[in-house]
Parts: sequence; structure tokens; C-alpha cells
Amino acid sequence: MFVQTTKSTRADKTYLTYLVRESFRTAKGPRSRTVCNITGLPTPVREIIAASLRGQSFLPAQDLQLCCALDYGGLAVLSDAWQRYGLSPLLAGLGTKRQQGLLQGMVFARLLFPCAKLALAEQAEGTALAQTCGLSADESFDEDDLYEAMDLLNGQWVALEKRLYQNAFPHAVRLILYDLSSVYFEGKGPPKLSRYGHSSDHRADRPQVLLAVATDTEGVPLHLEVLRGNRTGNKTLRGLLATLRRRFGIAEATFVFDGGMSSTVNLEALSEAHMQFVTRLSNATMESLLAELPQEDQLELGDRSQVVEWVREGKRYVIAGGVWRQERDQQRRSVRMAKAAAALRKLAQVKRRKVDAQKLASQAGRLLERLKAHKYFTYRVDPKGHLQWEKKAEVIARETQRDGWYLLHTNCPIQSCAKEQVLAHYKGLLDVEEAFCELKSFLEVRPVFHRRPDRVRNHVRLCFLAYWMSARLGREWRLAKERGEVPRILRRLQTIRIGRLKVGDKPVGTLMTDIPKELNDTLEKLGLLKLFATLPASVL
Repeated sequence: MFVQTTKSTRADKTYLTYLVRESFRTAKGPRSRTVCNITGLPTPVREIIAASLRGQSFLPAQDLQLCCALDYGGLAVLSDAWQRYGLSPLLAGLGTKRQQGLLQGMVFARLLFPCAKLALAEQAEGTALAQTCGLSADESFDEDDLYEAMDLLNGQWVALEKRLYQNAFPHAVRLILYDLSSVYFEGKGPPKLSRYGHSSDHRADRPQVLLAVATDTEGVPLHLEVLRGNRTGNKTLRGLLATLRRRFGIAEATFVFDGGMSSTVNLEALSEAHMQFVTRLSNATMESLLAELPQEDQLELGDRSQVVEWVREGKRYVIAGGVWRQERDQQRRSVRMAKAAAALRKLAQVKRRKVDAQKLASQAGRLLERLKAHKYFTYRVDPKGHLQWEKKAEVIARETQRDGWYLLHTNCPIQSCAKEQVLAHYKGLLDVEEAFCELKSFLEVRPVFHRRPDRVRNHVRLCFLAYWMSARLGREWRLAKERGEVPRILRRLQTIRIGRLKVGDKPVGTLMTDIPKELNDTLEKLGLLKLFATLPASVL
């Protein structure tokens, strides 16, 4: 066998073809035939094949080197999604090609190895992040350059968010889940934006901002708003309604939100806009309403598989429960009461020269209020100056009877939205809340280190883009029966590496590490194996 080179000319261009051929004898004399075409192989590989067929020794294994091995698997999936979701054209008008690549890199990094902008260059080392985002391998993710790229979002986000909505939702969204969450700062934060307020992160010691997020039923976000940290949710819906109508053309929808936003102001705003809603009411409201019902209408609270509804004073209510919620409520109350009792014992054991009964009672009251256990205990200071307390058995018994139940309020018509559907709407919100909390942790939105309000907003917007991509991938993967968190799967896929093979200083091709069976099964299940059949030349 030998390697034969043939030439052909087309349109004044000469093309070379490299064929492996073999000779054989026939009755009519010697003939030759083509074994394979090796034109597509790198030149060094063709030279090795030709030399071996001439009888020369094969290349010693020690002369073959793997270099530039990079983490690649998760980036391959994200790069494919970036193109399929039309995000390249979305950013096409922003800055230079390099700045667009930096924006893309910051979004990908949020999902794969979230970190501060200062640490991005270090974290991206050993990965194909730069090459996947259209940047050269030797380009660093300089902090100042990243900030300049972020600044390009100023004045452009409204248009970008509108196009994201049109991209993700070809048909109008009719069910909107609305949630508020806090993100705290390291340090003071921008004075016009950061405020102390109720922290969902349990960091009341830090200034914060609020994130108002509207999603569809599968958690794909429509809209994100960054609000001052001392805002409460009871007055935020009016602005949201105006934004959704003006920006996305949503004039008819059902809103689902938690009890912290079920204020009169918000419900009036929804009614004025002719929108439907489902919201949860407080346990205190539930107890009050149930107590006011006639005996014949009282719910039999023993069976928590029931879904019951009633209309009272023109308002529609749905009450539902579950055994797991019952167990959770009982555990929370037990923990709260145990902490309160321990704190009271500690307070009672403090040695005092002279007991001020009024002051001691006041301290006990404040302690119980702080621990949210005031309703479970009575307390007093006896004539000898001893602090005494006891549990309110009737209160605990009454609350125990309500464990596991929650009350929903809705204006959805009974004819078009059965009680089971009302419950399903609210459970969708619970699922999205859980997913958003997990994603906040994965993306490391918090803490925020930026000091300029616009950069705080742009940091959150980049996280929003990562969240948007993750939610859309999650929507696709759930159809394939994959329930794992998208960021977790992407990070596992990053262990698939690619590298360049070299002989001396000559590159001879690219190589991908073996894909473990577990990851191979996952890729096959998600229809992503095709992404790893060939390697894009631009990556190495």
C-alpha cells in the first residue's frame, strides 16, 4: 500500500487529494484500488501514515504529547443553547465583538463557576471559556474590561428583556408567578439602592436590595426588577402590572403570589387592571375565618387530603393541606418553643441584687417576641422576684388542629377555575420559589460587591440571563424526564476535557477525554451526544 496524491482544478483553483491505495495482480496484469481517502486528516498525520506504508518505523509513543487540555463539556452545552436561543443576535448591537464575548463569558461563568469579576480570569484558567465565547485563548478576563462590557447594558436592558420575552414566549403568558427575594451586600453598597430590611437570606445585619421576579409556570423568567432593600411587597404589583402591559403587551393574566404581597393595595391594583389572582393568606386570617364560619360549614380538619372552598362576603377561599406540611408545622413550633423556653430559663437564672419586676417581665416579653413565641407562653414575676412561665395549652391545641393547612384567596371564577386548579396554581409558585432559591445559591448572586447602582443592576441582569438560560434548558430537559438541577449537571459535564495532540512542535489533531458512562447516558437522554461527535476547530 502507498499514499497517492492527485491534483484537480476547478474554477482556476488546484485541489489535492490524498488516497491510500493498494496494488494487486489480475489476469490482465497489475492493478490498483483505493482503500481510503485521508485528505481530511491533518498533514502530520498523513505524513505518519505515508512513512509507515514506506516501511519506516512508527512514531515512538513518547514523541506524542497532549497539551492545552481544557474543561469543555458544560461549555459545549451552553454554547449550543446560546445559539439556539438567539442570544448572539440579541447582543449584536452592543459594543465590540470582544465585549459581546465578555458578556457571554460572564453569563456562562455564573452557571459553571460563579465568582467575583476580579477572580474570573483565575477561575476560567484551564477551561475553554474564552475560546467558546469567541475570544482568543491568550485574552484575559481583565476586571476593568468586564466592567466596561457590563456598562453596555445601561439603557439597553428594556429592549433586551422585551426580545428575551418574545424569544421564550411566542404566545402570550396567561399565568404569572411573582416572587420577591433579597440579596445582601458586602459593605455598605450604593446609598441610593441598598437599605436594611427584611432579609430572606437571614442577613439582617447587611444592607440589601430586593429582586422582584416574574416567571411563567415552569420558572422561565419574564421580568426582573431591582428594588430598594427596604421596600415591602405590599405595594409592588401596580408597577409590575404597568411594566408587563407596556413592555410585553400582557393585558390579561392570572397572578400567583405569596401572602406577604396580598395587601389591599395590591389586590385593588389587580382588580382595577381586570387581572385574576391566587394568593395565600396568613394563618391568623385562616383561623379568624374558620372561627367565624357556621358550625355546619366548618371544615373537618382531620383529613388533610381534602380541598375545600367557600364564598364569604363575595370573596372566594380555598383551603388545602398535606401531611408533610403538618409535620413541618409541628417541628417548627416545637423548635421555636424549645428555644424560647431555654431563653426564659437563662433569663430567670441571671443573679440580680434587686429585682425590678416590671423590667424583668418586659425583658421576658421582648425575648418571646424576638423568638416569635409570644403566643405560646404566659409569664409573670412572682412576689419573690422569680420569673415564672407556662405554655398556653389551648392556643397550642388550636394551632395543632390547623397544622398542615393553608388558606388561599382568589378572584378566579369557579366556572373556569376549579378549586383543584387554584391549588395547582399556588403549588406552581412553591416549586418556582424553591427553584429560584436553589438557583440563587448556584449562581452566587449574593453577596454583591458593586458600589454603583447601575453595576448592581447589571450584575443582577447577567445573573438573570444565566437564570433564563438555566430555566429554558430545565424546561427542555424535563420533557426528557431529567429532574436534576441544570447548573449541577453542567458542572458535571465540565469534566469532559479536550486537548491538542502534538509531535514535537507540530499539532496533529485534537482529542476528547473518554466520557464516563454516567455522563454518556445523561447526554444521550437529553439528546446532546451530537455536540461531542466532532470538535469545533475554534476551541483549540
